[in-house]
Amino acid sequence: MEAKSEDTYYLTIGLLNNNNKNINDGVSVAVAEETNGSYKSFISQATGGTTSFFKTAFNGLNALSGVGILSTPYALASGGWLSLILLFIIAIVTFYTALLIQSCMDADSSIRTYPDIGERAFGKKGRVLVSTFMNLELYLVATGFLILEGDNLNNLLPDMGFEFNGFRVGGRQSFIIIVALVILPTILLNNMGLLSYISATGVVASFVILGSIFWTGAFEDIGFHEKGELLNLKGIPAAISLYAFCYCAHPVFPTLYTSMENKKNFSKVMFLTFLLCTITYASIAVFGYLMFGSMLKSQITLNLPINKISSKIAIYTTLVNPIAKYALILTPIVHTIENRFRSFCKKKPSVFIRTTLLTSTVIVALAFPFFGLLMSLVGAFLSVTASILLPCLCYLKISGAYQRLGYEVGIIWCILVFGVAVLVIGTYTALVEIIAQL
Repeated sequence: MEAKSEDTYYLTIGLLNNNNKNINDGVSVAVAEETNGSYKSFISQATGGTTSFFKTAFNGLNALSGVGILSTPYALASGGWLSLILLFIIAIVTFYTALLIQSCMDADSSIRTYPDIGERAFGKKGRVLVSTFMNLELYLVATGFLILEGDNLNNLLPDMGFEFNGFRVGGRQSFIIIVALVILPTILLNNMGLLSYISATGVVASFVILGSIFWTGAFEDIGFHEKGELLNLKGIPAAISLYAFCYCAHPVFPTLYTSMENKKNFSKVMFLTFLLCTITYASIAVFGYLMFGSMLKSQITLNLPINKISSKIAIYTTLVNPIAKYALILTPIVHTIENRFRSFCKKKPSVFIRTTLLTSTVIVALAFPFFGLLMSLVGAFLSVTASILLPCLCYLKISGAYQRLGYEVGIIWCILVFGVAVLVIGTYTALVEIIAQL
């Protein structure tokens, strides 16, 4: 497979290299782009293979640390205490599939991105499939950002709203529109360097939110007194789907692997990354469930008392990152579309294309303002596919392991069965609940 270098774009997320430089000076997130009917990779060509163990671990933590942390308490409340076992199972399975991605890259030195793995395994159709799932997941996550902003701002300022031509626009809807207007200038930028620095604070934000919630429970007259439910079978599909959403960073892992100075340590980096993220996710889920029990909402920040300083820190931290990350998340989709219409987008970014994309996410957010249900759908359908099913299928094809029987192949087939079950049941449950809410 030939390495592709022409007409490349990249999405920066503030990865660090050994020279303490931003990703613009080094490695970029691997995302697919469609060009003249074939998918190319968003990857910067400046440097590679210079990032130390701990900085790669930080980059991995930043990739895994997202808005999913806000929904883990709700997931635990949905499934009951025993559903926490599912969080650990998802963590173990996705850790293993991350190692399968490493094995796929070791099999062919020309593989640098996740779509490259798809192409190496299944040709052009594989690249198209991987790219499609990646871009669709990015689109829905960006939409979820708007819903999250609207929910939390409406919680802070509940009486906000306005009338337009006799039509009343509620507070949540107003904030979604306002946040979109704030985001609009960032999505028109070509240079995402500044935003990438802000987005790199995802790790810090996760620990700030965890600390603030613990402080609120321990010292703000709320306490950890709720007993909760041992098991709620009806809530298991939602719980496991939200847990899966927390581990959807696999498209970034090929870039992390390529950036490492000592690639033999990649498995150790992944172990440390998954261990710390799982501890964080489990901790905030347990704290939240002990604090609010069955009253938990889809985002734990919506349960926090807004008059407490610790709560405000958690809420404001939650509000800043999505605004900074929105443009970064949507950039690969923008470049895919712009490259389709290359003749119109040679000298400057297409304002129409970018504005239309932003507007479409606003419309979806207004039409389906259900953060928990939307993230359940993303987790069950897209995250499971990208983080569990595709790594297994690509590894079986690239390694030729599907042609033989053995312990490893048996494990992979069990993971595939598990992934398909979560995908089918979780997707069906999420769609039914979304339709019921309309």
